[in-house]
Amino acid sequence: MAQNAELGRADAIQGFKQKKKQIVHWALVTALATGGLAPTLALSEERPKMLAPLGDPPNPADNPTTEAKVELGKMLFFDPRLSGNAAMPCSACHLPDQGWGLSSQISFGYPGTTHWRNSQTVINSAYYGKLFWAGASKSLEGQARSAARGGVAGNGEDDVMEARLAFIPEYRKRFREVFGDNYPRVRNAYRAIAAFERTLVQKDTPFDLYMLGDDGALNEQQKRGLKLFVGKANCAQCHDGALLSNEKYYNLGVPPYSGWEDDPLAQITFRFELYAKGVTQEKYKKLKDDPGLYFRTKEESDMGKFRVPSLRYTKYTGPYMHNGMLETLEDVVAFYNKGGGTNEFTKNKTKLIKPLNLTKEEQADLVAFVESFSGDEIEIAEPELPETAPLPPPVN
Repeated sequence: MAQNAELGRADAIQGFKQKKKQIVHWALVTALATGGLAPTLALSEERPKMLAPLGDPPNPADNPTTEAKVELGKMLFFDPRLSGNAAMPCSACHLPDQGWGLSSQISFGYPGTTHWRNSQTVINSAYYGKLFWAGASKSLEGQARSAARGGVAGNGEDDVMEARLAFIPEYRKRFREVFGDNYPRVRNAYRAIAAFERTLVQKDTPFDLYMLGDDGALNEQQKRGLKLFVGKANCAQCHDGALLSNEKYYNLGVPPYSGWEDDPLAQITFRFELYAKGVTQEKYKKLKDDPGLYFRTKEESDMGKFRVPSLRYTKYTGPYMHNGMLETLEDVVAFYNKGGGTNEFTKNKTKLIKPLNLTKEEQADLVAFVESFSGDEIEIAEPELPETAPLPPPVN
């Protein structure tokens, strides 16, 4: 009798644990279905509370996502006419087969220039509250405008680009249907591009599936890497939540972009950016490294700081850091393992970063876990772009 009672009690406890696991699992599923990130829920001790699966992307009230708007935005994303010389679309620096960024250290520049920072992926960019490496834009709409108009990016003028769009019958039709424009307004072009980018989301990665209760979604090496990520390596102090970024700014001691030493075009671009973004005469003459957040705040303590990037989709987005100076994820882990590096602004280097003393095996485990933040590559067929035609005569 006692033995049967004990067995019954064990069965009841096991049943309660299973029921509790199911309840928490469905709480996460419900949070995801309503767009929540569920950052405080954890299925078990193996699923740390500071990490979470990704929910649905935001759908801003002032630019709600619709199928027609997304389709228009997709066309404009690949259309070179939305730039200064009608040859630099968004996709020039965000190529689908290169992680929706670029596989070069520094992004392409407007013809006759080069860029000066690494091109970030647009996958999951919908979740950022701070766009660009120094948080210069607060929305995808603002980011699209800044990129199209940037001196070493799209270099476009709004009125010229707007006039080009007016000469495209298909765009006149679509802008009228989506936005009610008599003629396409370039402001609405940026809104359409942002709507398209909000569909470039990946939330079915091995990491997400594991966090939703699939114990087999991560292999044993990745599970060891997860423990390091939140423990010994302490990556989660900055790469937390569902986005895997706290969106704060730090100086890690990343070395300066090597091209500024021997690439004349890169040197000209760097000086142009110093001039355009405003520095003192002394800094203009002496600076040999990217001041980062300083450009926006003009605070000496912000020299060399950059926004923490998400670790999602990073399997496909090398090279890494704001200037592409680390080639592989293995290089990134090794960089952190030795306590970061040194640069012109090392006095501002964050005290959060210090030598980790990870073994070679532990470093490999950590890389394997970081790769779980990426699923299959996201590929789409480029849209067929509409042709220009003479404007119709005015109706009397």
